[in-house]
Amino acid sequence: MKALWLENNQISLRDIEQPRKPNEALIKIRKAGICSTDLELVKGYYPYMGVLGHEFVGEVISAPEPSWIGQRVVGEINAVCGACEACLNGRPTHCETRTVLGIANRDGVLAEYTTLPLENLYRVPDSVSDEMAVFTEPLAAALEIQQQVQIKPTDHVLLVGAGRLGQLIAQTLALTGCDLRVLVRHSYQQDFLNARGIRSIIESEIQPRKWDVVVEATGSPDGFNLSRKAVRPRGTLVMKSTYKGDMNVNLSSIVVDEITVVGSRCGPFEPALRLLERREVDPTVLISAQYKLGDILKAFDHAARAGVLKVQIEM
Repeated sequence: MKALWLENNQISLRDIEQPRKPNEALIKIRKAGICSTDLELVKGYYPYMGVLGHEFVGEVISAPEPSWIGQRVVGEINAVCGACEACLNGRPTHCETRTVLGIANRDGVLAEYTTLPLENLYRVPDSVSDEMAVFTEPLAAALEIQQQVQIKPTDHVLLVGAGRLGQLIAQTLALTGCDLRVLVRHSYQQDFLNARGIRSIIESEIQPRKWDVVVEATGSPDGFNLSRKAVRPRGTLVMKSTYKGDMNVNLSSIVVDEITVVGSRCGPFEPALRLLERREVDPTVLISAQYKLGDILKAFDHAARAGVLKVQIEM
């Protein structure tokens, strides 16, 4: 099968063997997305060699349980053991021996086929298109914030970062009824927010030490510093970014101001699919371009351009 292979920070379209894993479903990929993590892996953010990609919708070709065959599915990216301390105590995304789709010790979905355990799979409602379904994983990551932090309608919430993930976070936070502002640096970001009735803000308008909850989603140390200055004493700072290398942080100020810092990663798929089914969010407006798998190198070049949000790959 054809697949996008990453090795030594170089990507290439290769012919590799179709994956086969005992007790896992074989999935024919219908459509996949290129995300910021994929772009950062190419830059060397994390040592990984293999097939890239973790956002997908596909069709089950074979499975340990025949009822799954022919089903259109999306899948959680962490494949876990179910037996370690983290798994047994309800923290499976922190499994001590987990593999992560297209990120750590498991080939990803920018290929014709992939495999995943059945417990990772979710059936896609008929009314949810392939274009929408590809967004399930990042939409779930956006929803994880509300799993971790109670966002009240009276809260003043600042989202720093209006890129690929930030736009989805904005749409999900808006559903809580909170007083939400999203920092924008480009007019196209503001246009997407305006279309959803979500209010934006520029940096000079951000009052320091006034925001109940601040969500940082820029992937930039400057974004973190701005977020830290914005959150009020005894407020909550939610970190959706990962950073390459070390970053200088004044921990004393976090202690003195009694800031709650929450790391936030993967999230719940079922609520994400419900939001898509009910059309309470619309991620498809973020699609900048679609390419065939044979043109995936061009697709990566496109995805890396400034101002491009989501590029999808059709198999």
